[in-house]
Amino acid sequence: MAIYTKTGDKGTTSLFDGGRVKKHELRVETYGTFDELNAHISLCAKHVESIANRNLLEKIQETMFLLCAELATEDKDKQASLTRITDLDIKLLEETIDKHIKELPDIHEFILLGESTIAAQLHIARAVTRRAERLLVALSEETTVRSEILQYVNRLSDLLFTMARDEDLRNLVTNLAEKIITDYNKGDQEVEIKQNADYFTN
Repeated sequence: MAIYTKTGDKGTTSLFDGGRVKKHELRVETYGTFDELNAHISLCAKHVESIANRNLLEKIQETMFLLCAELATEDKDKQASLTRITDLDIKLLEETIDKHIKELPDIHEFILLGESTIAAQLHIARAVTRRAERLLVALSEETTVRSEILQYVNRLSDLLFTMARDEDLRNLVTNLAEKIITDYNKGDQEVEIKQNADYFTN
């Protein structure tokens, strides 16, 4: 299959249902931004420490494909035939957010976004989610957008925020454990050096 088709050379693109529209149309800008978001989520999935977080991010990637397909389909009958985001997808995000919040320390002041590299990457994904959500809301004023999609995207930015904090905490614990082990081993070495010195001076 050819990568280039030349069909978009005049500034139009094909929708999922076969229709053609201008590439700058709000619908295209919206699902294009979710495609951008999916690339960020893919990057995050490769670097998170938590296996549970990785599995969820990979699940979200699959859901993003469903979301983009629905937004790229104007025909309502064809939209209805697609596999779509449901309340169960929203519930999964909410349950994970609640779990993170229970395990994380309370926030009483503004915090820097991302002490660790992976947390910073998750915050970038969160910021792109917010931008995509703004476009989605604007699109919903021009055409029908299911409430499940709007709710899912709103929860997704909250999830990425709490996941970034979760990964920061994991990174802190890992670094602290490594420091303790290093300091402990360093102490053993100092004891051994002192014992050897004592042996030769006695």
